Amino acid sequence: MGFWKSFFGSADTASTSIKFEGDTISNLSESPASGDRAGNGRILFSTDREFDLYELEELCDAVGWSRRPMRKVRKAIEYSFLVVSMWQQRGNTRRLIGFARATSDHAFNATIWDVVVHPQFQGKGLGKALMKYTIKKLRSEDISNITLFADPQVVNFYRQMGFMADPEGIKGMFWYPD
Repeated sequence: MGFWKSFFGSADTASTSIKFEGDTISNLSESPASGDRAGNGRILFSTDREFDLYELEELCDAVGWSRRPMRKVRKAIEYSFLVVSMWQQRGNTRRLIGFARATSDHAFNATIWDVVVHPQFQGKGLGKALMKYTIKKLRSEDISNITLFADPQVVNFYRQMGFMADPEGIKGMFWYPD
């Protein structure tokens, strides 16, 4: 129960302010270095699906993901249960620095997809904040079973967030076209 309490409990004190749609929370595990771009401005989260898909494509390019057809990305976002974007705001300028989305059966299960944080903002606790926000939103919709797929290099990150491989010994199966 301690894992879930960390998502809904009170915020710890830290040096970086994050705005969760109206609530300012200061709980980054690492504070951004002096003069670091993440330390300048505010970090905002949004569930608004209306944003520039080219900005999302640039974010995905920055982490080395292969390009996907824009029409399919638009459709995936449109049919997702939850879309979360993370922005750096400096004055009147907003920059997309993180993204995640989830699909769901709207009752029991959700799967988190496409979690990405710009390399300049990694290692500062923002990926953890993005995941906490995403999980909190899913839990607020009474979703109790949250899954995700992870590349080998990020499995430990998700383990630290409380995810585990095959908790009930269930073996996932996949079908791919030839």
